[in-house]
Amino acid sequence: MKENVILEKSYAFALAVVPVCRRLQDEREYVLSRQLLRSGTSIGANVEEAQAGQSRADFLSKMSTAAKESRESRYWLRLLRDSEEFPKIKFQPLLDSVEEIVKILASIVKSTGES
Repeated sequence: MKENVILEKSYAFALAVVPVCRRLQDEREYVLSRQLLRSGTSIGANVEEAQAGQSRADFLSKMSTAAKESRESRYWLRLLRDSEEFPKIKFQPLLDSVEEIVKILASIVKSTGES
């Protein structure tokens, strides 16, 4: 089976987001943790759905949604990091990961839309 980088990276990102959100909830941060959990896991779910797209337009739509969710996740992570409310939680590794995902998805969406 051919390696699918965005499938693997988006799934790994979701796996990494879950324990961070649990830690945030342990710190009684419920709103931002839920936002991050929703957007962070949605990336991979949309990428996964795109693999079974019924058409090129369907594939593009799912990948575009994944791209939007990755940008939203980046926003929540930056907000959490820059608020300095949770100094024990390391957000930078997740930010590095989501930045890579943002770039990959932007490239996929651009190349699919041009074809």
